[in-house]
Amino acid sequence: MSDMELRSLTDRLVAHRDDLVLPFQIEGLGIRGRVIRLGPLVDQVLTRHNYPEPVSRMLGEALALTAMIGSALKFKGRFTLQTNGNGPVSMLVADYWTADEDRSFGQLRGYALMDEERLAQYLASGHTSTPDLLGEGHLAMTIDQGADMERYQGIVALGNKGLSEAAHEYFASSEQIATRIRLAAGPLFQRDAAGHGGTSWRAGAIMIQHIARDGGLTGHRDAEDARPFTDEEENWNRASILLGTVEDHELLDPALAPTELLYRLFHEDGVRAFEPADVAFGCHCSREKMTDVLRSFGVAEIDEMAQNGTIEVTCDFCSEVYLFAADTLKEGLE
Repeated sequence: MSDMELRSLTDRLVAHRDDLVLPFQIEGLGIRGRVIRLGPLVDQVLTRHNYPEPVSRMLGEALALTAMIGSALKFKGRFTLQTNGNGPVSMLVADYWTADEDRSFGQLRGYALMDEERLAQYLASGHTSTPDLLGEGHLAMTIDQGADMERYQGIVALGNKGLSEAAHEYFASSEQIATRIRLAAGPLFQRDAAGHGGTSWRAGAIMIQHIARDGGLTGHRDAEDARPFTDEEENWNRASILLGTVEDHELLDPALAPTELLYRLFHEDGVRAFEPADVAFGCHCSREKMTDVLRSFGVAEIDEMAQNGTIEVTCDFCSEVYLFAADTLKEGLE
C-alpha cells in the first residue's frame, strides 16, 4: 500500500478507530499481522463486573488476544480462550464468534472467576502480575466450527508466563508458525468536547507472523550456532525488533489510528493495510438456554436451588439476571 493509500485508509478509520480488527502485510519482509483496537466493547465488559484493576487488565488482554486469533478463522465458528490455574483468579474465559459468512463482523465476550478473599490478600502483598494471579495451570484455545464438525483444542502450560508468552508457545507448538504478539489493557482518562472527564477501559494488541517463503526459518539457534542468518531470518528479526518497540500507550491511544501505528513501525518495508473488520460485544445467553440448563438438574436439585420458590441465575458474561419459578421448571419432570 502506498503512503497515499495508507493515509486514505487512516482517514476512513479516524471516525471508527475502536472495536475493530485491522489485518496487514509487510510486503518487503514476508510478514502478515493484525492490529486489535478495543474501546467501548472492553469498557462494557469490564465495568459490568467491577473487577479489581489487575484482574481487569488481565481480562482486557485476554479479550484482545481472543479477538486477534478468532478473527483469523477462515470459517464461521467460535474461538474460545480459557485459563485454568491454582491462583486467586482461577479462570479467565473469552470467546469470539464469527457472526457472518464473510467474517467481516465478530462478537466478543469474557469474564473472570476469582476467590475474592484470596485475591485481596495477593493484591495487598503486591502480587499483581498475571503469573501471580493465575498461578500454575494451563491455557486452552478451542476452535469450534459447529455441531457437525470436530472441535480442535490446543493446550499450553501457564507456568510463570503471561498471556502473550503462552500464546507464543501455542503458535510454536500447535501451529508451528513464528509469531510475536504485544498485548496491552488499561484505564484511560479522557475529556469530551464539553470538558467533562471520565475513565474508561481500553485494550489493544498487535501480532506479526512469518509467511513461509523459499529458505524459510531455520528454527531455534543456540549461542554456539555459527551459521550465517538467511534473508528470511534477517527479515523476521527486523520485524520482531520493530514490534518490540511498541509501547502500551500506542496500542491504547484513541488519538492514534491503527494505520498510523503501522506506518510508524513498518513504512520503510512496504506495509499494506486491508479493510478492517468490526467487533462488538455479544452474549449468547437467553432465558430458553437457562431454562434447559436448570431443568437438566432434575426435581430434587431444583428444590435445593430455590429460595422462596424462586431461582435466580446471573449470566457470568453479561451479568443479565434471570428469575425462574421452581414449580414451573419442574413441570413435566415429576
